[in-house]
Amino acid sequence: MIKHIFSTHKKFALLYFSMLLIDIVVKLNCSPFPYRFMSKPWLMLLLLGYFLVNKTGDNKKKHWYVYLALTFFFIGDILIINDTNIIFLSLSLFFFSVGKIFFCIKFSHKKDFNVSRLIPFTSIMFLYTIFLIGFLYKSLEAFLVPALISFFLTLLMVQFSYLRQSVFSRKSYRYVFFGVLLFVLSEGMMAIKTFKLSLPLQDFLIMMFYGMGVYFMVFGIINEKEYELEDVEKYDGEINLS
Repeated sequence: MIKHIFSTHKKFALLYFSMLLIDIVVKLNCSPFPYRFMSKPWLMLLLLGYFLVNKTGDNKKKHWYVYLALTFFFIGDILIINDTNIIFLSLSLFFFSVGKIFFCIKFSHKKDFNVSRLIPFTSIMFLYTIFLIGFLYKSLEAFLVPALISFFLTLLMVQFSYLRQSVFSRKSYRYVFFGVLLFVLSEGMMAIKTFKLSLPLQDFLIMMFYGMGVYFMVFGIINEKEYELEDVEKYDGEINLS
């Protein structure tokens, strides 16, 4: 019964987003301890189970990159619940950063890519990162270096997900890339909330964007196994299969 839910994409999506909404309600209406520590960990645990059941292909190393990324996000999720504690906040930044590294490795590939196509997008993301750092600079204080590292890894994660376009199917590419962009929005809002000022609907939007972002990344990764192209030349001919 449980495996059937995890192996059926629509049923799992219903389960996952129900749990996400429950966690958001808990976040908005209950004290962090013990209630948030009971609701939030389920998100990454569900995604770990979802990937475990639906992964395909024989590249176990690539599978482990996803397991490790989600595991480090899981630990970061628990630690950041108490984001007013400097120690917990610092540790959460570390674990999220390591998780991003594993996602970057997973998204990377050995196929050639068009540098001219990458430059405009990279410039936009670089300007976004510079703007965010500049806006938060005076408030970051001791967190300046960790924040720079974290934002840099996020920029890499966006770039690697963007470069999947000519290697994997349109379906896989779009879900992963959309998920990464949602993650960027969540992280940016979380940084502004933590170090600078409050935003409208911040608690709802941060968690909603984060939960949706990681879900779409995992969903896209699962589908890349099903729709991965053998080489770039086949891309245009097979893209309609998605």
